[in-house]
Amino acid sequence: MGHGVFITGTDTGIGKTFVSVALLHALRAVGLRAVGMKPVASGCVATAAGLRNEDALVLQAASDDAPEYTQVNPLAFAAPVSPHLAAAAEGRRVELAPVQAAYARLAARADVLVVEGVGGWLAPLSDTLAAADLARVLGLPVILVVGLRLGCLNHALLSARAIAADGCTLLGWIGNRIDPAMQDAEGNLATLRARLPAPCLGVLAHAADAAAAAAALAAAASALQSCARPGPGESP
Repeated sequence: MGHGVFITGTDTGIGKTFVSVALLHALRAVGLRAVGMKPVASGCVATAAGLRNEDALVLQAASDDAPEYTQVNPLAFAAPVSPHLAAAAEGRRVELAPVQAAYARLAARADVLVVEGVGGWLAPLSDTLAAADLARVLGLPVILVVGLRLGCLNHALLSARAIAADGCTLLGWIGNRIDPAMQDAEGNLATLRARLPAPCLGVLAHAADAAAAAAALAAAASALQSCARPGPGESP
């Protein structure tokens, strides 16, 4: 399908949504119509309009042209647990067809989509599916969000190896300083730059505001221009 990028992380709770929103703003700053998507979300709250996920709502608000929530988050589950467990609790099952349909509708109105995964690369979605299958079925290159804390080197290197083993392209990685007290953070960043098989596309400061985070991802936005839908007169 193309016209986008898949955002995965070294773990859950390492700032994928924060990075995705910053990337949406950075893409809009270079003149691209950017739309966010979170295909699968658990931990949703019941509202009069249906189940709603906080991360998906943030992505929706940061998107161009106010996309419909059910397109941003086609598969929503109530329980705040792994999607395969949350779906089973509701007698449902995560399937890829609704994700593909929602993605196609969003792609028709955007230059580039920022698709946020759930958990890490191998987070289970069903008995047979993992988060990695979202990137695979949508045909998207991957950006890895590395939560900068103790243990991130192993998590990042294993994630990069798994992404390659699954036949997906690691476009780059973004560091997110989730632990402001991390010892030798610069040494860890240098190690990641030396050992990960893709470029660093930015490093976000701890608790950075939206404008600073978007500015820090200017290189990522430039890299994603090659993933955008071709404009009139451009070759696909």
